[in-house]
Amino acid sequence: MRTRPAARAGQYAALLAYLIFLAFPFLWLLSTAFKPPRELGSLHPTWIPHHPTLANFRQAFDEQPLPHAALNSLLAALGAAVVAVLIATPMAYVMARHRTRLARAASGWVVVSQAFPFVLIIIPLFLVLKRLRLIDSLAGLTLVYVVWSLPFALWMLVGYVRAVPVELEEAAAVDGAGRLRTLISVTAPLLAPGIAATALFAFVTAWNEFFFALVLLKSPGNQTLPVVLTHFIGAEGVADLGPLAAAAFLATLPSLVVFALLQRRITGGLIAGAVKS
Repeated sequence: MRTRPAARAGQYAALLAYLIFLAFPFLWLLSTAFKPPRELGSLHPTWIPHHPTLANFRQAFDEQPLPHAALNSLLAALGAAVVAVLIATPMAYVMARHRTRLARAASGWVVVSQAFPFVLIIIPLFLVLKRLRLIDSLAGLTLVYVVWSLPFALWMLVGYVRAVPVELEEAAAVDGAGRLRTLISVTAPLLAPGIAATALFAFVTAWNEFFFALVLLKSPGNQTLPVVLTHFIGAEGVADLGPLAAAAFLATLPSLVVFALLQRRITGGLIAGAVKS
């Protein structure tokens, strides 16, 4: 009992240090986005700009097609999230309710597949998309995002399905409801928060993805926002720091908003005490 206050203080200190570690890049990015060129080149940088300006934002929009690139990212991320959830939801239900050897093997494959690096699968994906004539298209990129996010979406939804008491489905069956009716009327409403959280995770992953978009998209009109951000870096590796920071700050905002919504969805997805044992 005597060590509990000290242990709690240590936990709060570790949490504060972790928050500072996470917040530092974003705060520095925000500060850089509003600094004029003279302060960006100063030998004594400061956190708060002495003469804040919006010139970096205007220059970023003038130099690169940020709205069009953001629309491409939105279409690819939204499409990937919707398709991944539509495929993963029935698969997760079968894996959670029918714990056969095949289901256990599939669960193990889901975990193992997350260890594959991007470089290992990019060549097979490129060849498949080339045969399907989907290279340099948002449809092909969306398909890749679906394949990449599907294992994580499946793993996440399996946990939500297992949190739904099976007694609810058994009670619906006793009342005469078929399996499809039970799934639609009983299980699906309870899974709604988990489905929303999974879709948000898939959306954020696709929105921030860079490597696949860089390799698969060549036309300037098809490039996503993370790829367009690299255009602020010159051929010799010199970055146009002010406009780059401004554009990166704007690109980060949707992810922050989505994560804020995601936190509430995860909390709402916890199911406890629906049926008394």
